[in-house]
Amino acid sequence: MQLSEGHITAQDGVRLFYQKLGSGAPSVIVPNALHVFDGLEPLAGDRSIVFFDLRHRGRSETITDPSKLTRGIHHDVEDFEAIRRHFGIERADLIGHSYQGLAVILYAIKYAAVTRRVIQIGPIQPHAATIYSAHLTNSDATLTQFLAQLPQVQKDLEGLDPVESARRFWDLLKTLMVADPADAAKITYKPYDYANELHFMKHWTEVLMPSIQALALTPEDLAEVAAPVLTIHGVKDRQAPYGAGRDWALRLPNARLLTVSNAAHLPWIENPDLVYGSIRTFLDEAWPDAAEQVHSLDPA
Repeated sequence: MQLSEGHITAQDGVRLFYQKLGSGAPSVIVPNALHVFDGLEPLAGDRSIVFFDLRHRGRSETITDPSKLTRGIHHDVEDFEAIRRHFGIERADLIGHSYQGLAVILYAIKYAAVTRRVIQIGPIQPHAATIYSAHLTNSDATLTQFLAQLPQVQKDLEGLDPVESARRFWDLLKTLMVADPADAAKITYKPYDYANELHFMKHWTEVLMPSIQALALTPEDLAEVAAPVLTIHGVKDRQAPYGAGRDWALRLPNARLLTVSNAAHLPWIENPDLVYGSIRTFLDEAWPDAAEQVHSLDPA
């Protein structure tokens, strides 16, 4: 598979790292390359995909000018557009994982005319303050044990080299990202190898999360999403509740939900055949057989 890498420059001068996989003209844009490239690389078998690192993330430029960060997730939306324009994509397919599952919807609202299809994987909820019923979340024994151990873990990591501290913490944190903690070994990316990721929590709490909390998407806003949306969500997701996936599929005008049982925040690890097959089918302009129209927040 042909791979090219480089940087493009966004409208405000920020340099964004990209990886283009495949030999043809790209049509699919996937943000947060560092975290999802290994997992979603198999999708490039019959199409060309552009993965890119978000601003101040991964291998993209480290930003010191606050004015280039203050808009939070809205900067991400504009960076999607910079990628689309750079590669001459007439109508883009977008795949957004985790909080980027929200960002791709914001893009589809603002740039409806150039959005072809949208895929959300483990998206956060449409409204940040929403709390779902217990059966729509996964506060299981693995999460309970992790939270109970967290104070001691943080104490044990005090005084260590920042990279070593981040490595050890990541080894624990990634057990939450899969339904079976034994599958954590299948998570191959190493965010602690990159300076931007070492300081991500500051960027998240001070910039990204406030911009997400300030959103107040209305039914009229969501009605602007003309593109079909496939929402993929693991029932055992601990980072973004399964209820969020149902919520999106219920609110969006042309969306269906692919429920992945026995999967958490990285469902392609635990059911690759279902996830990859469904994404390919959807990008080929058909709904996967397992995708359902959602008529209620509560599953039947």
